[in-house]
Amino acid sequence: MQADGSIATSVDGYLVNLGHLSPAAMDRARSLTDGLPLASFAGKSAIAREVDLLVRRLARHGLVEYRLSLPRDEQDLVVIEPQTPEYWPQRAKLGESDTVVLSRFAYLRRRGNEMVLESPRAAALFRIGDPAIAATLATLSRPERISRLRRHAAAFNLDLLELLVDSQFLFKLDAKSGDGLRANEGDGNLVLWDFHDLVFHTRSTEGRHANPVGSTFAYAGVVSLPPAVRPPWPGEKIDLRKFSASDPVSPFAGLLRERHSVRDFDDEHPITLAELAQFLGSAAQVLSEWKSGANFEGGPEITYSSRPYPSAGSAYELELYLAVSNCEGLARGLYHYDAGSHALVAIEVPAQQLQALSAAAEFAMDASGPPQVLITISARFGRISWKYSSIAYSLILKNVGSLVQTFYLAATDMGLGGCAIGTGNIDLFAKMTGLEFHVEGPVGQFALGRGKNANSMKPPAHGR
Repeated sequence: MQADGSIATSVDGYLVNLGHLSPAAMDRARSLTDGLPLASFAGKSAIAREVDLLVRRLARHGLVEYRLSLPRDEQDLVVIEPQTPEYWPQRAKLGESDTVVLSRFAYLRRRGNEMVLESPRAAALFRIGDPAIAATLATLSRPERISRLRRHAAAFNLDLLELLVDSQFLFKLDAKSGDGLRANEGDGNLVLWDFHDLVFHTRSTEGRHANPVGSTFAYAGVVSLPPAVRPPWPGEKIDLRKFSASDPVSPFAGLLRERHSVRDFDDEHPITLAELAQFLGSAAQVLSEWKSGANFEGGPEITYSSRPYPSAGSAYELELYLAVSNCEGLARGLYHYDAGSHALVAIEVPAQQLQALSAAAEFAMDASGPPQVLITISARFGRISWKYSSIAYSLILKNVGSLVQTFYLAATDMGLGGCAIGTGNIDLFAKMTGLEFHVEGPVGQFALGRGKNANSMKPPAHGR
């Protein structure tokens, strides 16, 4: 209880305020410690509505999990751990005659002393408490009629099956759906994803999992940190210093040595629209376009472009979205950079989402304020996976590295400040743009603006 009569929960030293509850609702809410049946607060009474609101607030902060158990059985069959704030257990409608099959993105693994069922498509993971359920999941690599499945697996009740379908661990087949293989699940854009790439994308970004992110120093007490400079190999050494000049021999070499990350920006003298236009033109504008046939028999004609940074196979799958907080001559908002026309196109988004995007970048950099311009680098995944398949995501990240270095050099050359950001929220980006996370999503971020001279050489951020 707080001094003002509200209630809060403490999580890792942080207080999360949950609002006010009546004494009767508070009394019922205490049962959440041991487990409160969903049906007990699904009614229309005032107490039920209060508890329902409390649980949904807890759920939005990732503080609720959902247990499935048999009556008079102390062992949990399954515990559902939400991975996104919006998750709420829903049951897809299934009948005994329906046929289901396991998603090709679902995987079962050991986590500590538990078995967990996960998928990059799912908004929750399922902690499996009954080994029989894990064994039955393996049989669903082939399509199975629900009536037959339930005859041979008592633990698989209809509730659990419907929860698994809703979370996209299973999907339902109909007469026209084929055999449940790759082409039958999801849309054409999902077909282009290999399993390991989609897992890597969703687990190395924020928004679709509840794991710690960033500099957590998780293994500091387990292994020692390797040195900053690798110990030399034994053998004869050729000293190159006598062959190279002590000072940079060209403006480009000087530019490379001057490049550094700037995390704090001078908001009294922000970047101007003219400077932003010059920066984007130097680093990312389309220079030329052409067409060429695919290098296999019967392949279609493919369009290509050339830009100032390299890209695997000239795919140029990367797109730029600018969250503008402070730019002279340009209104605050979200813009897409049309690289072909060298133009900015405004995208209407709620102010709170724009604020959340900038605030996350500020926190990630451990900065004193938001970036003047936050560039989110997204990828049109199909543009590169259509050709490269299993190495597609690896190539995308290599392309991001090339683009980020180009950003750094362009900013340094113009006397601007920039900083690469190591994380981004793919779920927030999907809400802001209306794009499915597997169709186009963030793969990098870069803060840009006029740097504060006194703080331009800060050490790496500690937050993440």
